[in-house]
Amino acid sequence: MTDYRIALIPGDGIGVDVVEAGWSVLQAASRRFGFGLSGDAFPWSCEHYLRHGRMMPEDGLEQLRPYAAIYLGAVGWPRRVPDAVSLHGLLLPIRKGFDLYVNARPHRLLRGVKGPLRAEDFDILCIRENTEGEYSGAGGRVHGGTADEVAIETSVFTRRGVERVLRHGFERARKRRGRLASVTKSNAQKHSMVFWDDVTDLVAADYPDVAVTRYHVDAIAARFITDPGSLDVVVASNLFGDILTDIGAAIQGGLGFAASANINPSGGVPSMFEPVHGSAPDIAGRGLANPLAAIWSGALMLEHLGEVEAARAVLDAAERVVATGKILTPDQGGTASTAAVAAAVAAEVGP
Repeated sequence: MTDYRIALIPGDGIGVDVVEAGWSVLQAASRRFGFGLSGDAFPWSCEHYLRHGRMMPEDGLEQLRPYAAIYLGAVGWPRRVPDAVSLHGLLLPIRKGFDLYVNARPHRLLRGVKGPLRAEDFDILCIRENTEGEYSGAGGRVHGGTADEVAIETSVFTRRGVERVLRHGFERARKRRGRLASVTKSNAQKHSMVFWDDVTDLVAADYPDVAVTRYHVDAIAARFITDPGSLDVVVASNLFGDILTDIGAAIQGGLGFAASANINPSGGVPSMFEPVHGSAPDIAGRGLANPLAAIWSGALMLEHLGEVEAARAVLDAAERVVATGKILTPDQGGTASTAAVAAAVAAEVGP
């Protein structure tokens, strides 16, 4: 029997609630499909920062390296620790340290979910470049606190970084419906985004079976709203992908369904799976958080580990629970608790 060791990082706020809920569903899947799933919890969070001056220990990446995957809840508690500290102290170091250059986020309506649009039939997979671009962290501030203060933030795009994320997008498009949208703002950013367009053309030559459309980011943001069914795989830079995936989450019913996978397709390091709804400190520990994004992220983790049948069973079980309309959290108009939704999904997965 295959046994997977998973690093659990509940993090902050409702991250603690949804990791516990999602983990119970994944345990049900492991029992049904006959593989081992053991987890070790790491208390790295804003609370850890306040106690130790760091979001995670200096050797945190080495502690995580032996694990098959990382299951993360949420990071951030803005009133206690600035977001720039919490994000750059935990989430981004893991993404960059393990070169998790693909951030994959699926967007579709689960059966029974009512989104804000009339469109019901869409299935978008966003592939966001995850380690460079606008979030490279290159820059600085000088003359701090004076009238002459200057802040410079420099985007960094490399041929290797752009090409590899595009190739991953093309590979996924080839296995789906054969359509890829490449997102830039090349009419305004004549160096980095024209470079992205050029690399798109070069990579596209290797995938003649995939139809490629270029979009400026503002135009595709509108298309997410007006015609999401026309989109299949969307590949974008770090910043543009971040923004578009929040639009995707909105049209699929809200951040309670926003699952993601941070992946290094080459393997050899643990990839990381997380809901992207944030830590929502105001409802932490109250049983109000929607666990479906964490459960869906867990399904993505199982799929990445090779447990494809189990992954499908978890997502199917979540859809069946939602479709009844009876066991829903308050964000979906119900009264069920986080734990109750997770228990219902786990029961649907099987004993």
